[in-house]
Amino acid sequence: METCGICGGDRFITNSFGNYTRCPMCHGTGRKNDEGGLRDVTKTKPSHHLPKTAPGAKQSGPTTFDGGRLAKEVEASGASTEAKAKLVREIVEHEGTHGKCTQTFMKKVRKQLRPA
Repeated sequence: METCGICGGDRFITNSFGNYTRCPMCHGTGRKNDEGGLRDVTKTKPSHHLPKTAPGAKQSGPTTFDGGRLAKEVEASGASTEAKAKLVREIVEHEGTHGKCTQTFMKKVRKQLRPA
């Protein structure tokens, strides 16, 4: 077996502060792994695993609890009918792309509901 390309067979690597840690590539064996030692962390968010909706399909309203609650706040507000429809549409679109209503998005919507 070949020596590890990351640690050079030393089994440990150091950072700029001088701290030692086990090599992530060979897991401390000092030998090259066939399976590769680094874990692929791409697409780990739950929203990446949601099924895609058909392009022509329209959602009638929010699907998550937070989205439904936010839509009820929008409907109960004193905003115009057009503004309410626009905000509910934004909520549905945000849920479609992110899988849920994020805290930042909910703050943005509530800020738009405040009277000027």
